[in-house]
Order: sequence, then structure tokens, then C-alpha cells
Amino acid sequence: MIIASIFIALLILVLSLPAQAAPASQGIQYATNTPLPDGRIIYQVLPNDTCLRIEYLYGISDVQLRQLNPKLDANCTLSIGQQLLLGIGASSNPTPTLGPSPTPLPPTITPTPISGTTQICVSLFNDLNGDGLHETTEPMIPGGAISVTEKDAKYSKTLPTLAGTDPICFAPLPEGDYNISAAIPDNYNPTMALSTTLQVKAGDSAFIDFGAQSKDTAITQPENKTTTSPVLGILGGLLLLAGLGLGWYGLRQRRPASKLKQSGLLKR
Repeated sequence: MIIASIFIALLILVLSLPAQAAPASQGIQYATNTPLPDGRIIYQVLPNDTCLRIEYLYGISDVQLRQLNPKLDANCTLSIGQQLLLGIGASSNPTPTLGPSPTPLPPTITPTPISGTTQICVSLFNDLNGDGLHETTEPMIPGGAISVTEKDAKYSKTLPTLAGTDPICFAPLPEGDYNISAAIPDNYNPTMALSTTLQVKAGDSAFIDFGAQSKDTAITQPENKTTTSPVLGILGGLLLLAGLGLGWYGLRQRRPASKLKQSGLLKR
């Protein structure tokens, strides 16, 4: 009984050793082949290799080997140097996992401030008809001057006037209140006010006219007098001559009758 008990105990101990020594399944391990950069594990067939030997060496089943290598025939015929895919491991150059693409923010637009008006253009024109209106046929007066001054002294400039049809333009100007005036040559008389004030905002464009008339070519206004038409004068002269002619003819006709009466030849 003692010997039988010892034998049974030893038998139980021997049977329990493989179960304790067997490591927990960690999946298929590929210790002998280094994965390629894309993660594939390739085995190159050596002399005397068989599919069964490769399965035992690398812990891969016959089904897995055939699934990974569809070109293997039913007899699992191998040739020296043939490359077999044993599995897909971790890539030697792992690609980082990209997160969601950030939503681009809208561009920040910084408004560009406008530094001044487009321009202020001033015309000093020769008001030929003296009506105070600038017509296209009335040219500029040379020899004068135009002054543009901002009331807070942010801008002040005077420019001479030139012959032609183009006005004098001042630009660029800061926005503000301006005094604008014109000086005319000595031989001209103003036909309208020669100064004005103007308020301009950034981006505005202003045009101003000043008129003057030359003393040498000034148009004299007609006086309120009754004028005689030359035609009427000629007609009057002709009528007068006709009257004189008729009077002379009447006198000529009365002289013979008087003479006959005096001689007694003319009776009733």
C-alpha cells in the first residue's frame, strides 16, 4: 500500500509538471525573422525545408501558412530560395496615427485705413459772359493762385494757376474742414466769390469753381434806350422825297391856270 501510494503520488506529480511549465499563449511569435518596413515577415526556404518543419519552427498552422501563401500547391511543394509570408508584424517605420484635421481659421483681415481724400480740384476760369457758371468753352486763367488750408493746420498748400482747361488738384489730403481761396491777376474782376469752406471725409473727391472776367474783354450791358432801325430811316427819306416831288408837281400845275385867269381867257 505504501509503495502504491508513492507511485500514485509520483505519477500525479509527473502529469502536473507540463501543465505548470506550459506558458500562457502569447500569440504567434516571430523571433527569427525581422519584419520588413511594411510589417511583413518573410521566410526564405532552405535546403531540406518542408512545410511541416516551418510550421513547427515558427508556430504557424498549415491553414495559416496556406492562407498567407495562396500559391502553395496541395502537396505544399517548396523550392530552395522561395519566399514565404509567415505573418504581418509591427512595421519597422510605424506611421503615426493622425488625428482629425484641424478646421482652418478664417483669415484675419486688417482693414487698411484711408489716409485722405481722393483729391480736391479747383478751377479758376475766365468767365467770358459774366454769368458765374463754368462752361466748357471758358478756359483757365493763368497767373493766379489757389490756396487750400485745413483749419487744424494738418495741411496747407498754394499752387499757381496755369493756362489750359485742367483744374489745379490737391491730393492726397487728410479728412477735415478746409478753407479754399483764389487770387486773380490784376487785370481781372471776380464774377463770383473767391473763397469758400469745405468739409471732406476720407475717400471723398471735391471739385470747386472760381470765376473772373478780364477787364479788357468785359461785356458791357446794353442801356435801356430806344434805337432807330436804319431801314425805317431809309423809308422815311424816300417818303419825304416823294412828298417834295408831289408838291413841286402841284405848283407846276397851278401856274398856267393863274395866267389864263389874269388874261380873261378862263371863264366860268
